[in-house]
Amino acid sequence: MHGLNQSIAIGPLGLSIGQLLLVLAFSIALLAGALIGRRHRTPTADTLFTLLFVALVGARLVFVARYWGSYDGALAMLDIRDGGFDPLGGLVAGVGYALWRLWKAPQQRAALSGALVAGAFTWGLTAGPLLLLESQTRPMPDTPLATLAGEPIDLPTLAEREARPMVVNLWATWCPPCRREMPVFEQAQQEESDITFVFVNQGEDESLVNRFLDHESLTLENVLLDARNALGDATGAMAMPTTLYYDAEGRLVDTHFGELSRATLQRGLERLR
Repeated sequence: MHGLNQSIAIGPLGLSIGQLLLVLAFSIALLAGALIGRRHRTPTADTLFTLLFVALVGARLVFVARYWGSYDGALAMLDIRDGGFDPLGGLVAGVGYALWRLWKAPQQRAALSGALVAGAFTWGLTAGPLLLLESQTRPMPDTPLATLAGEPIDLPTLAEREARPMVVNLWATWCPPCRREMPVFEQAQQEESDITFVFVNQGEDESLVNRFLDHESLTLENVLLDARNALGDATGAMAMPTTLYYDAEGRLVDTHFGELSRATLQRGLERLR
């Protein structure tokens, strides 16, 4: 059984559906601003791009402030590949800049207001149903998997045996972000005794996975094989790496697409608790 797609892979680039909808809403805002601005002879594109930049910086700064202790230094804080953004922080920064701009540039008010309304309406119309679907209980799939020793197993069986929250990482040896985040998971698996970590390799065989683990000197428990990529299909995770967070009752409570840092992993673990 195939799950609702939560992400999409475009070559080596993986994007969540939420990110794609954000791009769509921003594109509609640009279009509306251009059309209204043409009528009033007032361009808005530069203002909208600046607003987006301010919102992203605000979201990143708030996230880094919340998880300051999980970063090793300034370079790690600047590395946005981990997807560490605080939505509320970004919203406050973006709205603050928009209000300041509307006050400072009265000639832009009609075009900028129309652009913001169009973008917000598009976001609400598209992201609303998605958030509603995500809020519905999605049970842990019973996709057939195998251990590195060749023994059959599935996630519900493992979850029943462990009887605690579970973090499931979908990965492959050819995936650079997957490789970079493995030491983060190795450390977390050693430190978080109340969480079960599971690493489900997508589409590769036991010998290749073992060679990778040996070469990288990784000590990981619960490394499983999914030769047919069936778990990705069942969960709607088309891009790697993808990390799924299940509570002790086997309900999906959060999903992270793309590379994890210690900070973004910590945020996910907080939601499990």
